[in-house]
Amino acid sequence: MLSPKRTRFRKQHRGRMKGVSQRGNRISFGRYGLQALEPAWITARQIEAGRRAMTRYVRRGAKIWIRIFPDKPITMRTAETRMGSGKGDPKYWISVVKPGRILYEMMGVSEIVARRAISIAAHKMPIRSQFIISK
Repeated sequence: MLSPKRTRFRKQHRGRMKGVSQRGNRISFGRYGLQALEPAWITARQIEAGRRAMTRYVRRGAKIWIRIFPDKPITMRTAETRMGSGKGDPKYWISVVKPGRILYEMMGVSEIVARRAISIAAHKMPIRSQFIISK
């Protein structure tokens, strides 16, 4: 699963997801892509599940790029802990995704195969998304 090798700080604020994606909203590497239509936190497990689903469907026919990286730690307190005594320990990593962001890109297969593979990956995501083709 994806996670940063090291970070400057162990814990982060949650923040809020306002607006649309300013960067990463164009297809850069491949020909086909999966674009987010809603804001969400996507976990490293969900990203990996989508990647595996696409890879299994196309076998060795395609080149796949993952355009998001989980670099935000989510902390949780242990169960049945009393109030106070600080913030919990980091449990998993997420990527903050805003509308318009490209999640995956693909190249080297026909449009029909790419559309099916990307739709399988879209089912693994917690948000609505769309299949796009670069010009």
